[in-house]
Parts: sequence; C-alpha cells; structure tokens
Amino acid sequence: MPAKMVDISKKDDVIRVAVAEGFIKLREETIKAIKEGKVPKGDVLTVASIAAMLAVKKTPELIPMCHPIPITSVDVDFNINDEGVKVRCAVKSVGKTGVEMEALTGVSAALLTIWDMVKALEKDESGNYPHTRIDGIRVIEKVKTTQISSS
Repeated sequence: MPAKMVDISKKDDVIRVAVAEGFIKLREETIKAIKEGKVPKGDVLTVASIAAMLAVKKTPELIPMCHPIPITSVDVDFNINDEGVKVRCAVKSVGKTGVEMEALTGVSAALLTIWDMVKALEKDESGNYPHTRIDGIRVIEKVKTTQISSS
C-alpha cells in the first residue's frame, strides 16, 4: 500500500500544545563539568536548547508523514540531577494537527546534542560509552484548546 499523509484540510485551527521529555544518564564527573561550565565544546545546555528549537522547526523534513505547521512557541527546560540531565520540550502551534512529533524531535535533538558535547568526558579507555544512555523519551502532555484569542 502506498504511503500518504493524512488529510487535515477539514479540521479547524485550534491551539495545540505538546510536552515531551527524555533523560540522558551521565557520569558524575561529566555532570560536574556541565554545572561548572568546563565542557571543552562549550555551554552544553545553551547549545542543546538551540538544537531542540531548530529540530522542532525541521520536524517535517525529518519525519516523512509530518505536516509542516506554524510553530508559535518552543520552550526547552533542563533539570540536572546526580544521574544526568532531564530535558523537557514544550511546543505550541495554532493549526489543524498536533505538535507531539515536534516536541519529541526537540527532546531527541537536545539529548543527542548533550551526548555529542560531552562524549569526550563519557568515553572509557576503549572509546566506548558504558555509562551513557538516553532513556524515557515520551509525550507527557498533549492539549488542544478551541479558544483562540486575538491578543
């Protein structure tokens, strides 16, 4: 059966919000370097935040059946704990289809960017990453609101 996009032309424009999250497990020394701004590649969380925003906007180019939609807001938050970094990405749009794929893509890009920026700190003697892993990427909230204000 040939692939095709879902026809959303008859759907009403509504406010749509999706929030996704994920976690990257890191070594204690790496977490300390992030907190102290001592990662050789630079400010990990700033770069990861920018990567998430870019990925959200590029989602239809990466996910074949995803509709291009107007993104009205992207908010990326980080929570560093003793085990690693939790990333949360909230995406908002006014349109005919949801933004959960954009939120998931944003979280994924942020997590991959964190890994890329700290990989030199995470490698073991053989060049592998036995402690590093990305877990729990999921949609934690999806909201559709029909009230669109003009302000």
